[in-house]
Amino acid sequence: MLDLLLEPLTEPFFVRALLAVALGGVTCACLGAYVVLRRMAFVSTALTHSILPGVVGALLLGFSPYLGALAAALLTAGGAAWLAARKGASEDSAIGVMLSVMFAAGVALMQQANSWRDFTGLLFGSVVAVGPDDLKVIAVTAAGVLFGLRVLHKELELASFDEEYASLLGARPGLMRVVLLALVALGAVSCVRLVGALLTTALFVIPAATGVLLGRTVPQVMAWGVGCALAGGVAGLYLSYYLPAVPSGAGIVLCCALPYLLARLFAPRR
Repeated sequence: MLDLLLEPLTEPFFVRALLAVALGGVTCACLGAYVVLRRMAFVSTALTHSILPGVVGALLLGFSPYLGALAAALLTAGGAAWLAARKGASEDSAIGVMLSVMFAAGVALMQQANSWRDFTGLLFGSVVAVGPDDLKVIAVTAAGVLFGLRVLHKELELASFDEEYASLLGARPGLMRVVLLALVALGAVSCVRLVGALLTTALFVIPAATGVLLGRTVPQVMAWGVGCALAGGVAGLYLSYYLPAVPSGAGIVLCCALPYLLARLFAPRR
């Protein structure tokens, strides 16, 4: 058993993958606490799926895919906010429009590249292919997101539970929502390399949903979510290492789902 645990650690790519999963898991779990508590799962889905055209376009033009992903995510957030502000348009319909348009644009750009194989890692993740430069980007993004959550913890928590009271205290819940969307966009950009554009939402929702079942306060929800993300991420990496037929992104998400199912069945406050 010890050999099974230590053997993958002799591979440099596996160690980099572990570090990337740890950083990405902590980032998404902490952000996911607010995503789940504010019932923004659909918003996070739109942001994570809409980065597809940005990444593909950046790769075709020779730019960093992270810059393209960030630009596309911010464009989606801004476009959804603008459409939702128009008379007769609801927020969920605005998000649905932006999600559909951006994802279709990404598929069209992939077709222009005449090579779907080059983008399978983008869609489904390839954490074992994370390089030193990718790891630096993920680390810087994680540090920025966690710093933002720490600085704005009071305002975000208050706006998540009582927007009217937050307005009376000057917490500006509308601005906090925009800030949270920007942080989710950053988190999505950092994790697209790990599990892919199609599965990144799972890292935001599943660990945090587990934390909601087990924790009583926002810090507790974050702590349980981080534990779920780390355990699922490490288990998923080992699973994909010993079972090459299982993609690393899918393995991570499936292993994160197991604690959620156990919590759903046995949590005292299920």
